Amino acid sequence: MARTELAVSTHGLTKHFGRLVAVDAVDLEIPTGTVTALLGPNGAGKTTMVRMLATLSAPSGGTASVCGYDVVREADSVRRCLSLTGQFAALEPNLTARENLVLIARLRGHRRPAALRIVGRLIDRFDIAEFEGTLIKSVSGGQRRRVDLAASLVTEPRLLVLDEPTTGLDPRSRQVVWATVRELVGEGVTVLLTTQYLEEADELADQVVVMDHGRAVATGTSTELKAQTGDQRVDVTATDDAGYEHLRLALGARFACRLDPERRTVSVPALRGVDDLLAVTEEVVATGVAIDDVALRRPTLDDTFFALTGRPAEVEDSDELEEVSA
Repeated sequence: MARTELAVSTHGLTKHFGRLVAVDAVDLEIPTGTVTALLGPNGAGKTTMVRMLATLSAPSGGTASVCGYDVVREADSVRRCLSLTGQFAALEPNLTARENLVLIARLRGHRRPAALRIVGRLIDRFDIAEFEGTLIKSVSGGQRRRVDLAASLVTEPRLLVLDEPTTGLDPRSRQVVWATVRELVGEGVTVLLTTQYLEEADELADQVVVMDHGRAVATGTSTELKAQTGDQRVDVTATDDAGYEHLRLALGARFACRLDPERRTVSVPALRGVDDLLAVTEEVVATGVAIDDVALRRPTLDDTFFALTGRPAEVEDSDELEEVSA
């Protein structure tokens, strides 16, 4: 892919904090006008990656460019082409939502009439009108987050970096953010987001990068990553432990099963789709075991994530501490 078609390119990007390797030789390419999601468990290195790309932390090794500019040698140019929204709202608590946005627009060099026009559009886009006159210290966490995200679009960035953008948001606010991301990408903006929500990556991302222990362990579309986990299956969940044991023996005698004793679920490969669902259901009915659920399921991004890392996605909080202590 040509350099001009890449919003972000890294080669062997590495970050050490003493003996700790927070990011370990990551190669990454993000095409212009797409959404890339960084997924990873707590301490995987997602936030450290973001900080290096945003020029907030110098790499220990490797190279990285943003919008064609080197993050070390051309840091000022990188900052002019991107906008970063971190995990915590950077707003003045004793100003209203509107006043915060106007202040940021003025600080970014807009004259007052232009600042007011920009802020008016952002208030509409992020559904802020109902609390625009309320002091930030008095609004909810979700409302504060929407103002913080609006502030990141006071300029027109070529790359928008969102670090856990919807953590703590209610479903309505999350939908507002998702809709805005889609609109921005439609306008040609490139979006890089870290997220703890697998559903969010599934919903928005053109490319998903799974990170674990500082390394990129898998990269691809959501569909491609799910395909690595295996084919669809029939899940049968018993109502109690005795029923689970009965199902395990009965289904195991006929099918190659995967067992999940904690959920009391027996999974059977379903290469033939509905035909296999019917076959498993008939076998279950014949056992007479009471069940809570029987369903034909395709691999989810959650399945893939767990298969790749051996643990669930969590909120990342350790990278910031590592940066302070380095």
